[in-house]
Formats: sequence, C-alpha cells, structure tokens
Amino acid sequence: MTVETHIAVGEHAEYTRTISEADILGFAEISGDHAPIHVDEAYARTTAYGRRIAHGALMMGLLSATSTVISERSTKRGATHVPVSLGYDKIRIIHPVFIDDTVTARYTVEEVDPQAGRTRSKVEIVNQDGELCLIGTHVLKWVPPRQVGGS
Repeated sequence: MTVETHIAVGEHAEYTRTISEADILGFAEISGDHAPIHVDEAYARTTAYGRRIAHGALMMGLLSATSTVISERSTKRGATHVPVSLGYDKIRIIHPVFIDDTVTARYTVEEVDPQAGRTRSKVEIVNQDGELCLIGTHVLKWVPPRQVGGS
C-alpha cells in the first residue's frame, strides 16, 4: 500500500530558543537527571567546560518541535495517515550547549518512502556562533487512522 505523506525531500523546519538556567533546572526535575555538570555551577567550573552545560536529552527535546511542524504540514496538506515518531538514530553530541546560548534545531527531510509510509530526516542543532552541537536522523511513520465500524 502506498501512503501519501504530502511531504517532499528537501522540506525543512526550524525552532530557535535561548537556553535558560530555568530550562536546565526544569529539565533536571522532569527527567531526574541532576548530574552536577548541569545543576551545580561550582562543580561545573572545575570541569573542562568551565560552566554548566545543558542536558543532551533537553537538546533532543527541541527537535520534537521541528518534527511537529513537519507533521502538522502533512496533515494540513491532506494526509489521512497520522505521522508519529519512530525514533532518532545516530545521534551525536558534538559541542556543548551552555546557559544563555541561542540554539536552532533544524529538521530536513532527506528520504520519503511511500511504500513504507516513512520519512527519514537529518536533524541538527546549531548555536548562535554557527557551531554544530548535535546531529542525527529522525524517522517518522504515517500510521493509518483507526477503522470505525464493521466490515
């Protein structure tokens, strides 16, 4: 069965945010990850980074905003199947993100497979200086709507 995703190779979405101390502390509370490199300024000053860094998983969360833009675009264009995340692959954190960094999450569709009802996209996060902080791939799958009623 062929699935109309209504998404084309090369489409992209971006989400920009300045990472605050409140973002990092809030994420520590939600995730339970209170590692001192994230929450303890005195400790972080003793590390190679010299200050606190954002959680890698917090950066991953920003990518969710970009995949939602692509998903909503698909639905608005008439897709009858529902786009859901199958997950992220080959994620690499290349450069730390610090408090007050402004980062942009970028999402670029690289492959559309109508037979499988999937798209594969390049994801990356870049800071205000243009430094690549995170890179990877994301897979969306379009699942059929629930069938209501009998045969």
